[in-house]
This record gives sequence, structure tokens and C-alpha cells, in this order.
Amino acid sequence: MKKIQCVSPVDGRVYAERDVATSDQVATVFAKAKAVQYLWAQKSVAERCDYCTLAVDAMVSMSERIAEELAWQMGRPISQGSGEVKGLEERARHMISIAEASLMPFDPGFKEGFKRKIIREPLGVIMTIAPWNFPFMTALNSIIPALLAGNAVVLKHAANTLLVAERIQDAFDQTGLPEGLFQHIVLDHATTSDLIASGNLDMVCFTGSVGGGKAMEQAAAGQFIPLGLELGGKDPAYVRADCNMPYTIENLADGAFFNSGQSCCSIERIYVHENVHDELVAGLATAGQAYRLGDPLDAATNLGPMIKPTAADFVRQQVADAVAAGAKTHIDTRLFTLDNPGSAYMAPQVLSNVTHEMSIMTEESFGPVVGVIKVSSDEEAIALMNDSEFGLTASIWTEDVTAAERIAPQLEAGTVFMNRCDYLDPALAWTGVKSTGRGCSLSKMGFDALTRPKSFHFKTTTN
Repeated sequence: MKKIQCVSPVDGRVYAERDVATSDQVATVFAKAKAVQYLWAQKSVAERCDYCTLAVDAMVSMSERIAEELAWQMGRPISQGSGEVKGLEERARHMISIAEASLMPFDPGFKEGFKRKIIREPLGVIMTIAPWNFPFMTALNSIIPALLAGNAVVLKHAANTLLVAERIQDAFDQTGLPEGLFQHIVLDHATTSDLIASGNLDMVCFTGSVGGGKAMEQAAAGQFIPLGLELGGKDPAYVRADCNMPYTIENLADGAFFNSGQSCCSIERIYVHENVHDELVAGLATAGQAYRLGDPLDAATNLGPMIKPTAADFVRQQVADAVAAGAKTHIDTRLFTLDNPGSAYMAPQVLSNVTHEMSIMTEESFGPVVGVIKVSSDEEAIALMNDSEFGLTASIWTEDVTAAERIAPQLEAGTVFMNRCDYLDPALAWTGVKSTGRGCSLSKMGFDALTRPKSFHFKTTTN
């Protein structure tokens, strides 16, 4: 029987191992989901909210266990593990709080002799394919709203975070949720593609790489099912001369280095006005130098390993190539003793004298490194920020709200921040443009993707 292994980046050992589901097991999972979904859709939104609230409560109660398991599975410092739980709680509770209002029938207005309305009908069985980097938050982005909308959900999690799927399952099982309504399944890439092509699914919610997104589209060809795709990012920041510099440095450093830079909306490139360029670079370097790279199970560590050695070596090569082409590094990585070729542990890095001819400024790094380019105007910054195949978020750092309001509409991104970055507000639509993918999650609009409109057109008189 095929196995899926979670290899811990902490020490390279196999931390968890699970069997890949057989075709008979897959058939059973989806038969259960289809059978129970019809009954679930008959329940009121308020009843669905009650179950989801209990599931969130259960996950919150597991906070310490989750933090430790995340440290082993994907390397996030245990000191930061509770942030994942707080994030999932914020998102889930917000979606629960707006579910009834968001799913209410729409009244198009009075028309003599007719009763008319549009309802939001669940799609059926939703498959969530979740990544390892923020494994609870990304999964719950679709799981909770899908259930609230009346769907059944099957979760397939990334190999490196197998236990996350089990914890989410534990939480829903504790609520007494009807059996089969939420299930998780272990699949490899080939069986995942076969399943998507099988006709058993009514929607796929995928978070992952651009290549993975293309594979989803190919597998779903001819199925006429919606795909929610959150893919890559190379998110830019623009630092204007009028910014609050200490605040900007502190937040951009966190945006670039938190979770070892392994966030779809982490800051990977910065454009800074020439008048404050040197101050920003020096400040970022000082902030990066202060990180403690080490064992994520140590409470004093605030920078853990990347997901695997090959990922770290990819970013090291990006840095080396940039330096060979004229870039300058500003952090002495020799002071980080665990940062060695072939290791998953990588020190943070800040580069200047970079250009868009370098991979470090155009290709997703997904590591604790950021490049900085000097600009002389808003217009130059806007052009460079938009010079990317990706478009998830962009941020503007300024004390001039009017300037931000003028710049923001010109940026090709799903979310534009001012004086903030690397954050997801569940009251706002989470979406992207270009190779970042398509679709929308969270906010009231997130329910639209997980339902279909159904119109009622009743003529009340035949005279």
C-alpha cells in the first residue's frame, strides 16, 4: 500500500506516515458525503452555525497541542504556534457571524402579480486541498463557509501537515456533526487528479503553487465545476518618504521574515523612495540580524527551519545569483550557525542593488529574504510593483492617506494595504489577479463561490 510521509524539517526524521486511500475508500467517502449533504442542506443556517462554533471551540482548546505539532511538521517556532489558532478562530467566527445575513434570499423588488426571489443553494460536495504553510487557516477559509452554506466537505491536506487534517477531523467529530459531512482523506498527486476528473466533486478549493493550480484546471477539464485557486505571490511594498520609518521597518521585517517568509502574502520585494532608502535598508538588516534561528521547539526561537532543505537551497541560490549579478547583502549569515547548504535552516537576508532581471525580484522565493530597489517617484514605484506575473497583495507605507487612495487603484493586486502587510481580514474578500489565481474566499462574497443562485418566479394571478 502506498504511503504518504511527513518528514520533519526540524531533524529530517519521518514524523508521521499514513496510507494513501484506496479507490474503494475514496468511493465510500464520497458516497457518505453525497448522502448526508442533502439532509444537511435542509437544516437552518443557525443550526449549521452552532455545529461550526463548537468545532472552532474544540480547535481552540487544542492550541498547545497544535503549536507543538506544527513545530515538528513544518518548522514554525512553538512560540508562534498559537497565532495559527487565533487566526483560524478570527476567520471562522467572523464567517459564522455573517452567515445568516449573507445567505438570505435576495428580493429583487415588488412586481404586481408576481412573487420573486433568488436563493443561494449549496453546490454539493466541496473538496478542499490545503497547503502546509498556514495549514489550519488556509483550510478553514473554505471548510467553515462551505459547511455554513450547506455543503459537505472533504479535506485533502499537504503531506507535511498530515496531522492538521486529523485535528480538524477530531474537532468536528466532537461536535456530533452528522457522519460523512466533514471527512479528510490521504491522497497522492495522481489519485487527487483522478478524483477531480471523476465527476464526484462539485467544487475544488485549492491553495498551492501555480503548477498545482494548472494541474487542477487540467484535471477538472470538462467537469464544469468551479475551482477556487489561490496560487503564488511576489508581494511588493512601496515605502514613501513620508512614512513612519520605525513603524515601517518593524512591520516590513515581520512581513518578510515571519514563518521563514513562507507565506503567500509575505513581503518579497520593496520599492523605497531614494530619500529614505539607506535608512530603510539599514533598519531591515538590523531587524533581521536580531532573529534567533534555531530549534522551533525552543521557546526562545523566533525563526525556525524552512519546510525542507531543497526549499532553503533554492532561496540560497537565488541570493547567490543576485550577488553574482551585482546585488549587495546586508546580513552576515555566518552569525547564524545553522544556516548551511543542504540544511532547512536559513538566515534572513536583505539585498540592495537588485533589479528585475534577477530571479530574486521576479520569481517567488517563499523564504526569509527580501530585495530592495530605490525609486524616485510614485509612478516609478507603481510600474515596478505591477511588473510581476503575480498579484495577491501590495502595501503602501505612508502618512498620506490621499496619496495611498490615489496609488491603490493603480496596483494590480487583490488586496492593497496601507501601513499593514501579510494579514488577512476575514471581513474583506481574499482574492488575487494574474498567476495568483482566481476566485474569492471569506467575507460575504466568499459565500457566493460556494453556492449557486436559484431563482423563483411565481405568477400569482392568471387574469
